[in-house]
Amino acid sequence: MANLKEVKQRINSVMSTQQITKAMKMVSAAKLRRAQEKIVQMRPYSQKLTAILNNVSSASEGDVDIVFAAKREVKKWLLVPITSDKGLCGAFNTNILKATNSAIKEHFLGSEISILPLGKKSYEYYKKMDYQLVDAYFGVFQQLSFDAVKEVASHVMNGFLAGDYDHVVLVFNEFKNVATQVVRVEQFLPMASQVVQADSLSETDYLLEPSRDYIIEELVPNSLKIQFYKAVLESNASEYGARMTAMDKATENAGELIKELKLMYNRTRQAAITNEILEIVAGANALSGK
Repeated sequence: MANLKEVKQRINSVMSTQQITKAMKMVSAAKLRRAQEKIVQMRPYSQKLTAILNNVSSASEGDVDIVFAAKREVKKWLLVPITSDKGLCGAFNTNILKATNSAIKEHFLGSEISILPLGKKSYEYYKKMDYQLVDAYFGVFQQLSFDAVKEVASHVMNGFLAGDYDHVVLVFNEFKNVATQVVRVEQFLPMASQVVQADSLSETDYLLEPSRDYIIEELVPNSLKIQFYKAVLESNASEYGARMTAMDKATENAGELIKELKLMYNRTRQAAITNEILEIVAGANALSGK
């Protein structure tokens, strides 16, 4: 059985860890509120922009050639796994890496595969593998902003137009609530047809100035950049939710461990006192017998 000093040291160590996890939980909760506000505000804007684009595009009856929707033989794939810069967030990063590897095995083997990691965890993971790595943008979360994400989206879109990539896929965690994040593997380019309610398409009639073709040419790139930014915000909010949940569970586990260690400490202390009493009684008996 461990001595009292060792048990006391373990109790102090676990209590210190509990204070750290509790502080990290509070920090994650504060950051989560801000990240959640951003994604809640972004979703309606993104959905409405997509609806307008679909409405205008469908009304053109195929007269407008959208270059970002052009489908061609797929030989070059680009995957964009979006993870965090730090750990201690449960299975948040592991789920993204597993989903990316599963997608590669199921659909992309035998093709030319490039990886554009967003987040240090995905960068550190894929830099050890034999893939073409686009490593210029993995630190986007250090100063997260629309301008920073727009630069990444522009690189991807220009690469698609130049023929560097024939198909682009985003892998990210979609934020549902604090305890739930859903891994999404979504096609980014070429543009996939979005599902829009029929009544919204039939009842809305836009007056376009200067022309429908010009509006679509300007609207499509902006819409793609917004969709890319939305995916990054989803991942950012999911990260803080996952970290808050993980730290909350770690704090609870530390509390349970402290209870067990204190019980062990009391039992060890009681056993030590009992042994001392027995030694005193034995010594007294020996003296009286002498």
